[in-house]
Amino acid sequence: MKIWVNGRLRAADDARVSVLDHGLTVGDGIFETVRTDGGRPFALTRHLDRLTRSALGLGLPAPDLDVVRRACAAVIEANPAALGRLRITYTGGISPLGSDRGTAGPGLVVALGEVTRRPDTTAVITVPWTRNERGALTGLKTTSYAENVVALARAHERGASEALFANTVGRLCEGTGSNVFVVLDGQLHTPPVASGCLAGITRALAVEWAGAQETDLPFDVLDRAEEIFLTSTLRDIQAVHRVDGRELPGGPGPVTAKAMRVFDERAADDLDP
Repeated sequence: MKIWVNGRLRAADDARVSVLDHGLTVGDGIFETVRTDGGRPFALTRHLDRLTRSALGLGLPAPDLDVVRRACAAVIEANPAALGRLRITYTGGISPLGSDRGTAGPGLVVALGEVTRRPDTTAVITVPWTRNERGALTGLKTTSYAENVVALARAHERGASEALFANTVGRLCEGTGSNVFVVLDGQLHTPPVASGCLAGITRALAVEWAGAQETDLPFDVLDRAEEIFLTSTLRDIQAVHRVDGRELPGGPGPVTAKAMRVFDERAADDLDP
């Protein structure tokens, strides 16, 4: 594996960042995950736009997107993969041991790992912890992911691939690394960004291509939704067949199946929508 670290490609065993990097010491960084298919990144422009929004929201300098694009191209070329996870990480750089940032400038790491296609359906659980829809990091894709690590570990312990959060006022929000959609009376809904969820790239495309409504939803909507599906970069659209102890009808339901078909068709027609 070849990894881009602060200006050039390095072999994986030589791909090092300082132990004083603020992304390591205090989680002061942002990232994007981009799907690659046969060496071609999907929706890269949207991901880079969000990278910039997250950087500015965190108070980091805007990344040089020409440099990021060159790094992505170099990593993709150096690591052939049929289906890949391209990870772009942008950090506060070398800093003092504390919350103050240093003056060395930000760090950039780009890596790619091969992945397999996800199953068409999955199980999820709900967790008692909440998303803070009013927090300083709300809506930013930061490297402060420990909360997600804890929730996802619980999901795996219970035979699920994802954990779903409410926000602080009991409204449906998101998963650890996904957005959630529900079908009510045959209509497709997803929580608005104001709920505290990440403005997912796949979420936005699913809203546009499948005609979903952004709706403020109570958390217990999961107990009565006719269909549920998740969206994320590596899931695309994935149906949910179980939430906690509730079994949904087997296989993707009709609304979900249509959304999956439309997404696959549109994504195949345009790699950078």
